[in-house]
Amino acid sequence: MTAASRYTYLGPEGTFTEAALRTLPEAATRELVPMISVPAALDAVRGGEAGGALVPIENSVEGGVSATVDELAAGGPLMIYREVYLPIAFALLVRPGTELENIKTVTGHPVAQPQVRGWLERFLPEAQWESAASNADGARLVQEGRFDAAFAGEFAAPTYGLEPLVTDIHDADNATTRFVLVGRPARPAAPTGADKTSVVLWLRADHPGALLDVLQEYATCGVNLVRIESRPTGRGIGQYSFSVDCEGHISDRRVGEALMGLKRLCSGVRYLGSYPRADQVAPTVVTGTADADFLQASDWLTRCLDGRS
Repeated sequence: MTAASRYTYLGPEGTFTEAALRTLPEAATRELVPMISVPAALDAVRGGEAGGALVPIENSVEGGVSATVDELAAGGPLMIYREVYLPIAFALLVRPGTELENIKTVTGHPVAQPQVRGWLERFLPEAQWESAASNADGARLVQEGRFDAAFAGEFAAPTYGLEPLVTDIHDADNATTRFVLVGRPARPAAPTGADKTSVVLWLRADHPGALLDVLQEYATCGVNLVRIESRPTGRGIGQYSFSVDCEGHISDRRVGEALMGLKRLCSGVRYLGSYPRADQVAPTVVTGTADADFLQASDWLTRCLDGRS
């Protein structure tokens, strides 16, 4: 297969990321390649070794997945083309014959721990936790005898010769992880009417109201934010970038106007793409912010400049 027909994902086999990737219709015609980390999955796309990468970006319990958010901000430019929501429930995977009272060490992805912390305190209060590169990698470590149990998807058990000792583990009902399909920069897909637009912003200067100025650009244009997260840039204490998802498509006048305003205000703006919302929720367009309203205002300004107001 060519690189364009190859998708990478956070591996190894048996991760929730793989399960999310397999929900995409095009996954059936792609070569799916597990990678050791989020940066490795994305670097394969940057280097032309893969046409796309599916990586986790947000969890409804723990929030943003910092490895993905940081890599999209700091690495070579990439764009988001799809998003996938996957309900998350964990199974406690063990080697055959292991009983609950035998478990002294457990492992899983760092994002998994906050989602099962309450269960651990109730049923395995003395067990020692150590993070793994992924939940499936934790299952592999249990298979190798390095841990007694791993929190992973129940579907990962056969791959690693393990048994699900307990299933449907989650502290929060309806826990969901959001994944994004990332590729090299290109023209965004046509708007669907239920889209998101993602950017990374760097403020020009740290002063009172700097973040408010950014938020005001969105508010003035009638653009609703669905996520905003600050991340350290690594340049010193107090130096942050902002990862932002908003409703709408860059071709929507209100979104385009907001992004142009941000470009004027910020020292840097990285456009990460406009793509269909997984939940297919259409934005609420407030009075005065529809495309027709922006066009009418632009025509009025033109008439004023021509002396025809």
